[in-house]
Amino acid sequence: MPEMIDIVEMLEISQLRAGYGSVEILRGIDLRVGKGEIVAVLGSNGVGKSTLNNNISALYRPFSGSIRFLGEELVGLSSSDVVRRGVIHVPEGRRVFPNLNVRENLELGSQVRGKARRAQNMDKVVGIFPRLKERFAQLAGTLSGGEQQMLAIGRGLMSEPELLIMDEPSLGLSPLLVEEMFALIQKINQEGQSILLMEQNAVQTLAIAHRAYIIENGAVAMQGPADVLGRDPDQKKRYLGL
Repeated sequence: MPEMIDIVEMLEISQLRAGYGSVEILRGIDLRVGKGEIVAVLGSNGVGKSTLNNNISALYRPFSGSIRFLGEELVGLSSSDVVRRGVIHVPEGRRVFPNLNVRENLELGSQVRGKARRAQNMDKVVGIFPRLKERFAQLAGTLSGGEQQMLAIGRGLMSEPELLIMDEPSLGLSPLLVEEMFALIQKINQEGQSILLMEQNAVQTLAIAHRAYIIENGAVAMQGPADVLGRDPDQKKRYLGL
């Protein structure tokens, strides 16, 4: 369990209501992420984790509520403006460019932000994911699932994120690769990276997170220190299916 840290607010979400068309998915979400934290958002498939990500990243505009980052309102900005402010989203399903090689995929991560220090950031990424360096010339579509997830995270890190949002990074990986992926996420955080982690894998996530929110039916059902939530048998059974 990571040591708790003094929280300096980065992301503050207040009474966020959002969805698609006339369908409301999120029903008044309140959430915060502090500098240097891993904050987990847990819940089964379909509860609204990706909807939350898409609204933070300005891929959609919420029905109402506030999303403030470093004191600035993000609602109303374009997705590229959100990226320029340092909020970087690693999407569910990896979404690498299959017909570009690994190096080209990584370089695309610095198109909007981080271009001036592309070489230094590339060195940092391959230091975390040495397998990517071995595959620089390989087409991304031919990588294994675990390698594609490393590439997706590495591409996000190329943008010099202030806050890195990860959407289901363990999805579709073997148990051994899941262990490796969570260890890498914890390593990235220990180097100072603030992370908002959306996951279904409650056990592994609570083991590395500082705090956690559990979403049920589009609202926050539980929140608190990750180790406390992980030890509560009633909450684990009710909300996490453990």
